[in-house]
Amino acid sequence: MTLQKSYDVIVPGAGPVGLFLAGELRRFGVSVAVIERLGEPSRQIKAGSAGPQSAELFDQRGLLDEFPQPDLSIFAKAGNAGTPVPLGHFAGLWVLRGAPEIRTMPIFAQQADVETVLERYAADLGAAILREHEVTAVSDDGDAAAVTVAHDGDSIVLTARYLVGCDGGRSLVRRLGGFGFAGTDATITGRQALVDIAEPNPLEKGWHRTGRGMFVFGPGPSRVLTVEFDGPPADRAAAVDAAEVQASLRRVSGTDVTVTALHTGTRWTDNTRQADAYRRGRLLLAGDAAHVHPPFGGQGLNLGFQDAANLGWKLAATIAGSAPPALLDSYTAERHPVGATALANTRAQIALMRPDPQVSALRALFGELMGYDDANQHVSRLMTGVDQPYPIVGDHPEAGRMVADRLIDSADGSVRLYELLRTPGGLVVDGSADSRWSRATAGYRGDRVRVVAGTPGTESLLIRPDGIVAWGALKDAGTDDDAVLADQFRAALALWFGQPVESRWSETAGSPGELSRR
Repeated sequence: MTLQKSYDVIVPGAGPVGLFLAGELRRFGVSVAVIERLGEPSRQIKAGSAGPQSAELFDQRGLLDEFPQPDLSIFAKAGNAGTPVPLGHFAGLWVLRGAPEIRTMPIFAQQADVETVLERYAADLGAAILREHEVTAVSDDGDAAAVTVAHDGDSIVLTARYLVGCDGGRSLVRRLGGFGFAGTDATITGRQALVDIAEPNPLEKGWHRTGRGMFVFGPGPSRVLTVEFDGPPADRAAAVDAAEVQASLRRVSGTDVTVTALHTGTRWTDNTRQADAYRRGRLLLAGDAAHVHPPFGGQGLNLGFQDAANLGWKLAATIAGSAPPALLDSYTAERHPVGATALANTRAQIALMRPDPQVSALRALFGELMGYDDANQHVSRLMTGVDQPYPIVGDHPEAGRMVADRLIDSADGSVRLYELLRTPGGLVVDGSADSRWSRATAGYRGDRVRVVAGTPGTESLLIRPDGIVAWGALKDAGTDDDAVLADQFRAALALWFGQPVESRWSETAGSPGELSRR
């Protein structure tokens, strides 16, 4: 890989979020370099799932079939014949049945396998993946960002128009960039590992809460997890060995389980923090660099991928010069509340896991409440991130949410909407009888917005490049409603894609922050 001295965007961190962001930027022709200290992707066991919204994102990028799904039936309650495979868990209670807005199963794949897919994706699109390069310094002089990189004994300075820290919970970009990172300190020690266990194996598959904490065995034959409420580890970064995992399993499970080999293991805690903003000048944060929390419910990767999808097209439009004022600031405005909600529910899960009689009573009550559809759906929405639509103008039921896939019928035949979204840019599906929405986009055609003609007299949609519905009309309306819809449509176009080419952007037209508050 040839090293350039300058890029449009530099992304420290070749984890799954950094690699996905690099792919998102390359879809729009942005030059991007991913800087990574490690020489190859880590095979250390980390996250094991990403939520339904991430599955839909990957479907829109043509990547979903790259991730095989494991059998999760072991987590359903034993003894209930015909119990459906649960969507997910809350505090180890596998009772979540989903909600109407949750249309896709989560991706259950190990983080290392996800990284392999996404590195290939980003590289195929032309991203520079610079491994064995370590960022040692970061700066922003107002006109450009710069990083100092150590490689093979040399110190190299690279510049970029923007720098996005995807370098994890201990982010150097966040620390050197002056971002605040308030939150709560660690109170637990969690361990996760892939191991060999001597037969007869006394561990029962599934999640189990005991008088000493929590342990998990499965879904694969080697994966184990423990949670102990005895404070944080003395040295979280020290190597994890088989003896440590075995001792923790024995303490928590109360069995004489014997670990004969450890293939990979890691520690983690409930340290829970969030950056005060996701952007400071030309420095931005995404993924764990912006928010850290315990891994329960597989929310970490889902949050990070949604961060990357939200930021990628906005950053590309800013670099291209087509972005309206404050578009880049809408990244923090939209994503920060979602991150805060995830941090809050992981704290609640820790509280429900504690091994004491009062918590046992609370878990029993919580389990009863999950029997009610409304309560179950509420928690399911919370855990998958679909409970917080972005504050977008309009009355369409999907406004501010990830668009649902559907068949679009046109003169050229039927095509899946998600296949149409594989071409980068905004998308208008025009179901009007007179093609009025197509005509209204005349000044946006090209890289900014594409138009697909739907069946006349049916639903019309304006979809952002990240798959979010920015405006919609369920069907052709009457004359009075047409005027309102037309005003909303023009406002949504200007809000997210600037002014048409024959017009000049005016501050009086509003900004993403202003219009979303109307």
